[in-house]
Amino acid sequence: MFKRLATAAVTAVLIAGLGACGNAGDTHDEGSDYSAGVGQDSGNAADEPQPDTATPADTSVFGLRDEIRHRAARTTRAERPRMTKKCTTATRRVKHTTRTGSGSKRRTRTWYSTEHAKSCKQVRSGTETYTRVVRREQWCVSLDDVGGDTHKDDVWYQVSRTTYDAAVGTDEHARMDFTPKDSGC
Repeated sequence: MFKRLATAAVTAVLIAGLGACGNAGDTHDEGSDYSAGVGQDSGNAADEPQPDTATPADTSVFGLRDEIRHRAARTTRAERPRMTKKCTTATRRVKHTTRTGSGSKRRTRTWYSTEHAKSCKQVRSGTETYTRVVRREQWCVSLDDVGGDTHKDDVWYQVSRTTYDAAVGTDEHARMDFTPKDSGC
């Protein structure tokens, strides 16, 4: 009877310990931006995913076309090290021998040849001027009533060139549905 009582006590302690560890708060699943502890509310608003940082599987947006904007690429002149290939040649004298016969009739013939070797490496040789891209070319579309919410107006999205061309061909306040490359412009 004592053995059963001791086993029950150890089991109760283990269950209580594991239960306390599991209720410490939401655990974060590395595979998504949502917490893995479903139904556990810690009361902290920072633990909940924010609408801007949460990335659902379908990232397409829809709304009414407002404005469009094309931002040309911005470049500047910059300098970088100029690397050139420097090669050196080397020659090496190689001794060759061949033996024929056996015993007292053994004869050794020796001759020499020259092997040529070439080794190259990149070395810095001054500087060169090049065109550095500061900002890539961007095509942007602004939407009103994003996702059907009448309070979400003038939201800018970076889009592909084909989406931008489609937006140019539509009237203002026409419904558009696309997948943006990035938000903001």
